[in-house]
Amino acid sequence: MSKRKQSEMTVELTQQGDLAVLTLNRPKALNALSFAILKEIGEAIDRVADMDVRALLITGAGDKAFCAGADIKELRNRSLVDQKRGAELGQAVFAKLDRLQVASIALVNGYAFGGGSELALACTFRLASPNAIFGLPEIKLGLIPGYGGTQRLPRLVGEGRALEIIMTGRNVRAEEAAQIGLVNAVVEGDLMEAGTAFAAKFTRYSLPVLELARRAVQRASDMPLHEGLEMEADLSTLAYRTNDAEEGMAAFEEKREAQFKDG
Repeated sequence: MSKRKQSEMTVELTQQGDLAVLTLNRPKALNALSFAILKEIGEAIDRVADMDVRALLITGAGDKAFCAGADIKELRNRSLVDQKRGAELGQAVFAKLDRLQVASIALVNGYAFGGGSELALACTFRLASPNAIFGLPEIKLGLIPGYGGTQRLPRLVGEGRALEIIMTGRNVRAEEAAQIGLVNAVVEGDLMEAGTAFAAKFTRYSLPVLELARRAVQRASDMPLHEGLEMEADLSTLAYRTNDAEEGMAAFEEKREAQFKDG
């Protein structure tokens, strides 16, 4: 963690029990992204990989915004090369979430616009407060999403609905987000408590096997069905070879709770 004073930190990473919590801490700026903050997020995700945790929660400080997106001032008067490198930076940082051994849960506590929506989309799961609002408004600026929005949104909500959201730049409120599969649930009450409870539903299982399950599902949309089935057979065989699989099957036969050891 940075040596800067906590009040000056823009990306905070803490550990709460067996969970890592990454907080965007720019509430006065609605937790907006800059290229420097993107790099900090990437560094924080790298640190999560070395922590003894079973899931990662990502949220924004304050009660107005999860993340209001990119700093538009940084996007102006850039060369084409710099613009492409900026998009590749955002994509690379958010792709780190795909490669984490542990699942990530976005706790969307307000505005999630542009890069903020794309950060949430990159997480394994999304929980939203009733006041959460998602949007990819880049079209209104003569732009399109560049941090993965055009690729991840249709995988969640379908091509037609994703095109409509992106090409109109309209907002998607929490209730609709739940209806179309953009979020897993809308949460009344404390979002951090809800995220902790949500994580507890799966973190008691074998981490290596959970990772294999994520890999299989994530790659489903990247290949034809017959290739996906071959990949699933390979990954399910790897799961079968773990000690945790042996423990899980033995526990089932012995009518007891399995004691997984992540091996």
